[in-house]
Amino acid sequence: MSSNARNLNECLKAGSALYAGDIDARTLLEAARSLQLAVYEVDCSRAKSKSAVLRAIANAVDFPEHFGGNLDALYDCLCDTVLDQPVGMVLALRRLHRDDPGLAEHVPAIAQVGEDMVEFARENGRAFTFILDCADGAAASVQTGGA
Repeated sequence: MSSNARNLNECLKAGSALYAGDIDARTLLEAARSLQLAVYEVDCSRAKSKSAVLRAIANAVDFPEHFGGNLDALYDCLCDTVLDQPVGMVLALRRLHRDDPGLAEHVPAIAQVGEDMVEFARENGRAFTFILDCADGAAASVQTGGA
């Protein structure tokens, strides 16, 4: 096992927020499967607004009909989803247009939900890993309110 794969396994096992575009989908899937984590890959390539990103997440994770379509509802549904998993889950937002005018101001708040989920999962004996990669392939540099 390479050191990159080992590092990915450690991040997945502990739960974390990863802001990088260089995590290959196949490598992620193999690592997550080896740890018995559920994986939800969200294609954000067509999402140009916060509501479009939230719809993409809701569709990928199969949120209930009553999903409210806001960040509080996102957090609540992710809490339910991670608790439904025996070990935990990975939520990978792929090809996010973080600099798009309709989305840029919302990316930090979306990322904050991911970081909050990491803590929630840890407190409840699960692992939650949140991956944010950008449409341009650059590593996401996101300022959240957390750290």
